[in-house]
Amino acid sequence: MKNKYKMIILLFVVFLTLTVLIKINIFSYKQVFKEDKLVPIRQGYNDKFIAFTCNVDWGTENIPKMLDIFEKYNIRITFFVSGRWAKNNPDMLKLIYQKGHEIGNHGYAHKMHSKLDFDGNYKEIKKTHDIVKNILGIDMKYFAPPAGDFSDITLKAADSLGYKTILWNIDTIDWRKDSTREKIIHRVLRKPLNASIVLMHPKEETIKALEEIIKSIKSKDVNIGSVSDVLKLD
Repeated sequence: MKNKYKMIILLFVVFLTLTVLIKINIFSYKQVFKEDKLVPIRQGYNDKFIAFTCNVDWGTENIPKMLDIFEKYNIRITFFVSGRWAKNNPDMLKLIYQKGHEIGNHGYAHKMHSKLDFDGNYKEIKKTHDIVKNILGIDMKYFAPPAGDFSDITLKAADSLGYKTILWNIDTIDWRKDSTREKIIHRVLRKPLNASIVLMHPKEETIKALEEIIKSIKSKDVNIGSVSDVLKLD
């Protein structure tokens, strides 16, 4: 009888040991897989900053008002521009850059990048890169896919061109017709601000909301800046 109990205890110990080992191996595998896989950046690391990003494929008439507000509060953000917009608005692009703002890549024709193969993704990003390089003489380093739409192929194409793919963790949803100044303010300020990335567009209601958002964030001792600012490790 004693031998039977010993055998049961031994089997139980072996079972527990195997279970722990399996869990450790699975955990290790997941960690390696996650580290090896390309992933978009949705939030930064520097909790002293919050990044404002503005995706531009339309709304040119509203951009000067945005620039005036950012200049008033000494703020420099990241503007992600589409290639076709940059091609048609070189003077406005130059003005944005001259004001000290960071310029990012938003693809050429505002396509859904998850629907494109590697060559299609590559061409959309590269074409925009070349247009902006020709106008400003700079190499952009961040890519924001239109509508946040991407696939693993998109990430690989962007990476092959030296780009980090940027998304967001705070969305103003300002492109929607029912997005009012009050709704935009609420959507931003209800979220944790430190190291966050905010998505906006050059919309009239966004401009109406900007100053209150800026004042509220500054009152919390959080600096407003660009994608590069929130990705700094120190």
